[in-house]
Amino acid sequence: MREHYLREHREILYFNLLTSGKLNEHLVKIDTSACRMAEYLPKEMAVRQGVTEKLKAQDMMRWVGMMNNIRACVDEIVLNDIVYS
Repeated sequence: MREHYLREHREILYFNLLTSGKLNEHLVKIDTSACRMAEYLPKEMAVRQGVTEKLKAQDMMRWVGMMNNIRACVDEIVLNDIVYS
């Protein structure tokens, strides 16, 4: 995704990274950062919003809905803060 974004919206940066041989290094760094954020952020958001195993046992559909909302928010945050920045 990052490579496509750079190619389409940040052409000069893309070609500078490509010609200097640093494009792959840059893409790996961005991917690593995005994966880390996508791993810890849902857990943190679930705690803040009170999405617990107790809620899961009491009201499964509510728990699923809240977790789906959290995942959607995390995806948007990761894209905006890391991939498209």
